[in-house]
Amino acid sequence: MSDTGFWHGRSGLVVPGLLAAWTTYLLVGVLTMEVPEGTDFPGPRFFPNILIVAGYLLSALLVLHYLRHPEPVDAEDPEQPDAPRWRTFTDWQAVAWCVGGFLVFALTIELLGWIIAAAVLFWCVARGIGSTRPLFDASLSLVVSAAVYLAFAQGLGLNLPAGFLVGGM
Repeated sequence: MSDTGFWHGRSGLVVPGLLAAWTTYLLVGVLTMEVPEGTDFPGPRFFPNILIVAGYLLSALLVLHYLRHPEPVDAEDPEQPDAPRWRTFTDWQAVAWCVGGFLVFALTIELLGWIIAAAVLFWCVARGIGSTRPLFDASLSLVVSAAVYLAFAQGLGLNLPAGFLVGGM
């Protein structure tokens, strides 16, 4: 394959492809979902439909971006032609913070309740992506998780675990 072929610098097209595949999977799930007659608005299809529109829109925008602006490929170092080259790397510390935060969330949501468990998850993700303000992150995480709780519990009438805050144990 030549260095000037269509795929040169366009390996990023894999990401919108995966996003479109996931969105299509979600679309099939929504289309095959059984919704009882007389279900009030917004109903169980409302939020998945928003995710479907956003998923396809983001996929299209990413495809357009990678087609218009291919990623530059590093030139080979003439002094060390056999040296390995990596354009990207995996930040395992960030992965550990995010995965660990999700595991803590999943394992403690019933005990701690949505607000505290989600705040811990949000804080871990902020820490994983490089935030250096733990107190600010903790307070913002509590505000965001409480807002999400209110939106789902009060706005949609869904029961999210309240945990020990209301004697849910």
